[in-house]
Amino acid sequence: MVKHQPLQVYERQLCLSCLTGIYGCRWKRYQRSHDDTTKWEFLWSLILFITFSLLLVWFYFWWEAHNDYNEFNWFLYNRSGEWSDGTVPILATTAAGFTYIAFLMILALCHIAVGQQLNLHWLHKIGVSAALLTTAIGFISVNQTWGEEWAVIPVSLQATGPFLHLGALVAVTALAWLVAGQIARTEKIRFQVVVLLLYLSVLLGLYMAPLSITSPCIMDHANLTPRPDVIGHQGAPMVSQLNQSYIEKTVRQLIYYFISRPDCLTLSCPSFDGVPFLMRDRTLRRTTDVGKVFPARQLDDASSFNWTDLHSLNAGQWFLKDDPFWTVQSMAQREVMLVGNQGVCSLEQLLRLASLHNQTVVFSLRRPPHRHPCYHSWINDTLEVIRLSGIPQHLVMWTPDWDRGQVRQVAPGLQQTSVEKLPPQVLHQQGISSLLLRYSQASPYDIRWVNRSNVSVTLYTVNEPWLFSVLWCSGVSSVSSEAPNILRKVPYPIWLMSPDEYCLIWVAADLISFTVVIGIFVFQKWRLSGMHSYNPEQIMLSAAVRRSSRDVNIMKEKLIFSEVSNGVGSAEDLYMENGFDYYNNEGISH
Repeated sequence: MVKHQPLQVYERQLCLSCLTGIYGCRWKRYQRSHDDTTKWEFLWSLILFITFSLLLVWFYFWWEAHNDYNEFNWFLYNRSGEWSDGTVPILATTAAGFTYIAFLMILALCHIAVGQQLNLHWLHKIGVSAALLTTAIGFISVNQTWGEEWAVIPVSLQATGPFLHLGALVAVTALAWLVAGQIARTEKIRFQVVVLLLYLSVLLGLYMAPLSITSPCIMDHANLTPRPDVIGHQGAPMVSQLNQSYIEKTVRQLIYYFISRPDCLTLSCPSFDGVPFLMRDRTLRRTTDVGKVFPARQLDDASSFNWTDLHSLNAGQWFLKDDPFWTVQSMAQREVMLVGNQGVCSLEQLLRLASLHNQTVVFSLRRPPHRHPCYHSWINDTLEVIRLSGIPQHLVMWTPDWDRGQVRQVAPGLQQTSVEKLPPQVLHQQGISSLLLRYSQASPYDIRWVNRSNVSVTLYTVNEPWLFSVLWCSGVSSVSSEAPNILRKVPYPIWLMSPDEYCLIWVAADLISFTVVIGIFVFQKWRLSGMHSYNPEQIMLSAAVRRSSRDVNIMKEKLIFSEVSNGVGSAEDLYMENGFDYYNNEGISH
């Protein structure tokens, strides 16, 4: 007598119905099949895996590119002329697409685990195709417009590599359950050998992967250099906007330097009457109320305005209105009032305040247009402002390459700084004592090599704690940040381990994984070894699987009853799935 468990069988069949129904719209029991997946469906499974892999890389890229979201928004602004956070729609669609494809991947793996035939529904095929096409277009677009940002991936792997390796090892070890089940179910020797060799190759590659993982954070604790100085990049705009208030706030928050970006984004440029002032944009339309005060001139070059006109503009209301860094809500009421009443900041104001607090200043210059009165004298005008401000020359880091020899003669005390990656010998010949580079331009080896040559290195723009930790372990002397308030909360690298500690973790993880894999293969072999039983009607059903007729459904129903008699299911399960009336009216022919 077979002991039936209607509730447990019902729950099992319900789960199986949901699995096959959501994936392939096979909700009825007679629609399912344990036959081998067709070549066409196998191709779609491969497309699904490729789409998942591309979306995983795409998702990881945008996750790590968070450090440079402001740079991406600037790129969009320079092309469209309108300021907006372009990362929001990208992140939203990426999260939605990745969640959907990952869900389909989980369903596909569950099909393999229970031995069900893969049959992706045509609606899902359209969704997978759309996701694949959209992701491919995204890769091409980023490569053509923001190609330099791909460098964030190898840099980020210095921080995440060891942990991604452990995660991948856990995932592939867990896949041993599916691989062992497939090998135990099939009788095709060639298929067994191919699947086994493929799996073991991937597993062996993961076991040896740490040999290729390099990270400056894998070092002896005694070799850790002092904490890098944090520079307020562009006046730390995530704290406040670019005007005198940002300078005062930067000083109050104990930031050690000020910086304006050297790639013509935040620069000092001369007004029409020769007064250097701080302005990142080439026009005043975005960051001032020039459209209200001088509506006919809002698209004119900023250097075409005289200082009197510039001084009359409001340069703070835009920050409160646009909230480019989502920080306005965290500002106190007094700070909001102070920011809202700010004007354009002159270079002399910056230098005087820096001199008062004995702070180093780094700024770059933008040459005015050809017909500008200061087109030929812009370097001398800037040097004159430095002299009049009273700031000691050793507190000024000079980055322009124009007439560097003349600058050294007029102001020999300035710290000569290069924004190009040059050999230390060339830097010494030109009297350059420091480098100012993008964080992706200098590897840990480059940083150590330059440091040994007594040349300091400052890397920009560093906003994320993980990137700050990697550069700290690399030995960089200072970094520039748009969010120094965040980096102030990083008193020590996020993670740091000695080579011996990492080697111990590596070997232990490999041994545990190998043991688990062997155990899974042995258990699956034992569990499935006695389950190969065949029914004559099951053979007939496999032969007629492509025929859509009432006879096929009847054979399926008869097969179900034969399974019930063997203890696989119960008659109650049939009535719960198809309904009593169906069997009462139609009948089943034996």
